[in-house]
Amino acid sequence: MSVTHSDTEIPLPTLVGLRTADEPAAWEALGFVVNDRRVDVGAIRITLGAPGKGITSWAIDGIPPTDDIDGLSTTEGSPPSMPISHPNGATGIDHVVVVTPDFDRTATALKAHGMALKRTRDAGGFRQGFRRLGPAILELVEAKNAPDGPARFWGLVVIVSDFEALGEAIGEVRDAVQPGRRIATLKAFAGLTEAVAFMTP
Repeated sequence: MSVTHSDTEIPLPTLVGLRTADEPAAWEALGFVVNDRRVDVGAIRITLGAPGKGITSWAIDGIPPTDDIDGLSTTEGSPPSMPISHPNGATGIDHVVVVTPDFDRTATALKAHGMALKRTRDAGGFRQGFRRLGPAILELVEAKNAPDGPARFWGLVVIVSDFEALGEAIGEVRDAVQPGRRIATLKAFAGLTEAVAFMTP
């Protein structure tokens, strides 16, 4: 993805992939189409079965593989070649959540790799920072009481047109912070190893 300014193309960091330790069967049970341990959701490819727990890395077009973004592992990846229609109506990833015990340190590391936060807010005793990475938003959350250490991937929010297909796998549907949108959190028994929520467009 790029923008043109004064006849000069400036590449913008664009999220194209995520890797997670989840097993394919858990995603299939939620109504996602899984092909060769991959789930293509909108313009982002999620690769399943990685060693570890939760989201283990991301792939960002415009940033080469590195472990230098305050511990956030960045790998090579490419976006899906064509859209996939999922039985649960998933059409994209709304945002990816990263938590950090040191907000300023992580924000500085992101900025050094072309991902300066565009907006921050006080969420009642802790800070949140936001930056669009192409099809999805990066949400950085300050975890003041967390032990010292690097930033880590915490979870993601998937855009779905209807909650009906998710059935009892999700909790109460409630109003989202974004006006006119609704959100529900995935229950632990669904078997995904990162925090996941579903939100209307």
